[in-house]
Amino acid sequence: MSDFLIHVASIACIYGMLALSLNLQMGFTGLVNFGLIALFGCGIYGAALAHVMGWPLIAGLAAALVMAGLLGLFFARLGRRLSSDYWGIATLSIAEVIRITVMNESWTGGAQGISGLTLLFGDLRPWDGLARLGLFALALFATYLLCEKLVRSRFGLAMKLMREEPQLARALGHDINGIRARVMLISAAIAAVAGVLYAHYLTFVGPDQLVSADTFLIWSMVIVGGIANNRGVVVGAVLMQFAMAFVPFAKDLLGLPTDFVAAARLILVGGGILLFLLLKPQGLLPERVGAGK
Repeated sequence: MSDFLIHVASIACIYGMLALSLNLQMGFTGLVNFGLIALFGCGIYGAALAHVMGWPLIAGLAAALVMAGLLGLFFARLGRRLSSDYWGIATLSIAEVIRITVMNESWTGGAQGISGLTLLFGDLRPWDGLARLGLFALALFATYLLCEKLVRSRFGLAMKLMREEPQLARALGHDINGIRARVMLISAAIAAVAGVLYAHYLTFVGPDQLVSADTFLIWSMVIVGGIANNRGVVVGAVLMQFAMAFVPFAKDLLGLPTDFVAAARLILVGGGILLFLLLKPQGLLPERVGAGK
């Protein structure tokens, strides 16, 4: 059981980073991005590219950051011509196009993916699991501090103003397109780092890790935890990840068929989003008004 809990906590840390990335975009800036999983995919396939080419891990991280940065800028560029609703649909469509493309390319391993990536701290058995958890927790904490510093800065105030009153932000001289581009670059970098850690944790990369359902899982973490509250989205990530992990135990306890697991997880994500939007739209930890002052 201890290994299982370490595993779930490790995945929760990685998804916590993704939730913080999405919170910067949607929570503080009002950017409705349904294609976050594509930025995450840049991270996992950056690590895979380095593995295939025989590059060191740091080169894979650099490749992931470059790919995610370019895709983030492309998303930001789209936002100049589209309203928030249409931009969200466009990002979802692009993420799905990327997933299908990855599935059919030879260098990505196609539908079979790429295996054999280096396992972080694999030579520290039996303490390797705790070492990885410590690294992921440290990465999550560093991401949290970065996000907190950002949203409490003058730039953070500009982000919130863009979210609430974009026309007023323009009238006050703020560059809306520039804010969007910088937020997407920072968020893309966070997602890419999370992707690299995830790839080297599972030691396998495949297109099944880029399904749109994972984007909505991250959305549920943000909504449940508290939109525009960094501490809240980390709490939401941990709660949702542990809830998803314990679904198989509920299946065994109730004697339900195996198909129940996948369906229950989808219901958990969709139901969690709906319940909190209807009953507690501000999440478990609401946004702290005036926290950036």
